[in-house]
Amino acid sequence: MKRTANAHWNGTLQAGTGEITTQSTVLNKTNYSFKTRFADGIGTNPEELLAAAHAGCFTMAVSAALTQAGFTPGDLTTNAILDLDMQALSVTGILLELNGAVIDGVDEATFKGIAEGAKANCIISKALSVPITLSVTYA
Repeated sequence: MKRTANAHWNGTLQAGTGEITTQSTVLNKTNYSFKTRFADGIGTNPEELLAAAHAGCFTMAVSAALTQAGFTPGDLTTNAILDLDMQALSVTGILLELNGAVIDGVDEATFKGIAEGAKANCIISKALSVPITLSVTYA
C-alpha cells in the first residue's frame, strides 16, 4: 500500500508560496508559505502536518493496544506538540499529551504502559527514524 502527497512551491523561500495536496484530497492545494511555517499566516506547514499525523497514528495505536489487551476504549484525545529548533532548523522532539477514558476501568499504571507501547510502535513513531531515499529529475 502506498500513500502519496504532493507539494508545489514557486518563488524564493520568504516571498514564495506553495500548495500541498494529499492523495485523498482532504488537503487539496492547501496553502503553505514562509509565514505559515515560521511566523503567523493562513495555511499549513510541514511541521504541523507531522504533528497531526503523529497524533492521529498514536491515538489509533492506543485504541488498538487497549482493545488487544481486553479493554474497551472510550474517548482518546492526543495533543502533539512538535519542537522546532529555529537555529539548527531541526525537529528536536514531539510531546504526545494523551487524555483518555476507558470504559472497562483499566488502572492508571496499565493505561500508561499501554500508551508507552503505542508510542514506541505506532507507524509514524517508527517512520521518524527510517532511511530516506531520493529520486531527482531536472528539466
